[in-house]
Amino acid sequence: MLDLTEEITEPSSIHITDEDQRRAGDIFLDYNVFTKPVYETPKKPQPKHTGIRNVMITSALPYVNNVPHLGNMIGSTLSASVFALYCDLAGYNVLSICGTDEYGTATEAKAVSENMTPRQICDKFHKLHCDIYKWFQIEFDYFGRTTTDQHTEIVQELFKRLWDKGFITEDSVEQLYCEKCPKFLADRFVEGVCPLCKYDDARGDQCDKCGRLMNAVELIEPRCKICCQRPVVRSSRHLFLDLPKIESKLNTFVEQRINDSSCIWTSNACTISNSWLRDGLKPRCITRDLHWGVPVPLEAYKDKVFYVWFDAPIGYISITANYTKHWKEWWQPSDDNEIELFQFMAKDNVPFHAIVFPSCLLAADAGYTLVKHLLSTEYMNYENTKFSKSRGIGVFGDDAMKSGVISDVWRFYLLYRRPESQDSAFIWDDFMLVNNSELLNNLGNFVNRSLSFVSRFFNSIIPSITKLEPVDTEFLARINKLFATYMRNMELCHLRDAIRNVLTIARLGNGYFQANQPWVAVKKPETKQRSGVVISVAANVACLLGAMIYPYMPTIGKQIWIEQCDLPESQMSFVQIIKNEFTVKRLFPDGHRIGKPVPLFRKIDPDEIKRLSQVYSGSSASSVTNGNEPK
Repeated sequence: MLDLTEEITEPSSIHITDEDQRRAGDIFLDYNVFTKPVYETPKKPQPKHTGIRNVMITSALPYVNNVPHLGNMIGSTLSASVFALYCDLAGYNVLSICGTDEYGTATEAKAVSENMTPRQICDKFHKLHCDIYKWFQIEFDYFGRTTTDQHTEIVQELFKRLWDKGFITEDSVEQLYCEKCPKFLADRFVEGVCPLCKYDDARGDQCDKCGRLMNAVELIEPRCKICCQRPVVRSSRHLFLDLPKIESKLNTFVEQRINDSSCIWTSNACTISNSWLRDGLKPRCITRDLHWGVPVPLEAYKDKVFYVWFDAPIGYISITANYTKHWKEWWQPSDDNEIELFQFMAKDNVPFHAIVFPSCLLAADAGYTLVKHLLSTEYMNYENTKFSKSRGIGVFGDDAMKSGVISDVWRFYLLYRRPESQDSAFIWDDFMLVNNSELLNNLGNFVNRSLSFVSRFFNSIIPSITKLEPVDTEFLARINKLFATYMRNMELCHLRDAIRNVLTIARLGNGYFQANQPWVAVKKPETKQRSGVVISVAANVACLLGAMIYPYMPTIGKQIWIEQCDLPESQMSFVQIIKNEFTVKRLFPDGHRIGKPVPLFRKIDPDEIKRLSQVYSGSSASSVTNGNEPK
């Protein structure tokens, strides 16, 4: 594992020593084939006990009631998928889990608005989520759902353990009740004016504008979302998670995680967690007066279900259980089997993953795996406003599928603008600029010119190398430094910074190509061999870029490595480079014949961007998203 405390080298400050150059040249010339090991049997993933790093990755479960937009995907599903692909290249034993969160008020409200049953809504949108993620190449070992018998069983068992250990209390709660419907209005069935920012359409559990969490009775001028009538206040008996009782233990856990240099908690995760703990925890209601949810297994509460934010995080466990019979080895491991849990989300999900869910697992005292790395992003906005599933503002997943732009380019741009430390924005003109400058003219240009030169002047055979000049070893030494920086950024889940390391290597490659002018040297007998050395070095770096870009752009990465370089997928690995202390080795054997080089990217022109911005700015999603049902 990399030392995460080591300072990350910025490209502008790379210092190359004579020893760096000597080592770069020696290891590059010493070719040896490497095939990455296979650590698990398909469909039966188990943690390993032989020193292999066991990494479990979860994405915040997307709520099933709507079409995911680009802002949803970048903070959770896309980022988690990228990191999982990287971990595979790094040789870790990886289990990646996600699925649709399907219970709760929003699903009931959506079912009412579309005149369908909650189950029909879940089936419809679960398939839509699967289709969108498949197109975006967002893949997990298993993408499940929370409306399963296994989920109900695990949620109820965990609740019973909390109940038996005295971490559940009972109390009466004042709730809004619609006399016309007639029913208690849980969360998303009521809207009104936010008492803090005075936003007109705040929901019964949270204000979309200022982000404040609240109880529905706090709303000013509340209205029933079904009939628009003003509800009355009535009392209802509910169950609460006694957070104050576990607060000391939770405080110790959070403090240890934040202060442990081997743990990665993003800045906003630390700030939000500390804010909740500093203000003091209060008992949190975990039941709702609904029909669509996990039933409470107590006779006195048989007409209630669990609040979605109590049962949803437990979905990580139940989805794993639906995937493999070895689920307890991941979630309740033995002492000799360390599991590193990485959890990806946007910052609004931090309280539930840093406070509520760990509190449940700590209180249960059953040896559950707790989050070690909590990776939360800021928000990605759309142009000069916010993405909104409910109002159809922004580019939605199904819009991107119909855009005519390949999914790898969408993935790249979202990750290039990933809101790691501050809010970012999807901007159409910037989308065009980044595609044309970074992908077409930089990365694509370097890969294509390197491999095309091999094809044109060397009959598609990678030229052999017996000697490197100082200009070559200096170039390779810089690549090694940047590759090590890329690896550290990936280990720290700085996905945006790592993608810039890839682009910097491509720029250095173009500069190396330009400075050595192999197109001139190849035409003279006395310098053709030198031309071959330059091209061989460039082609090897181009191939390396295929592996480095693969987590971000899976299709492009495979096109470079498998189709154009004609290397087996089993050799696409960082393991040997890691063993060589991040010194890049030669990837092509002597006499290797490459495949056919073809351009990787196409230019996007202003007319196309104008058309896309007019057609795919949420209009199609608006027809799908009736009402205000975001999670």
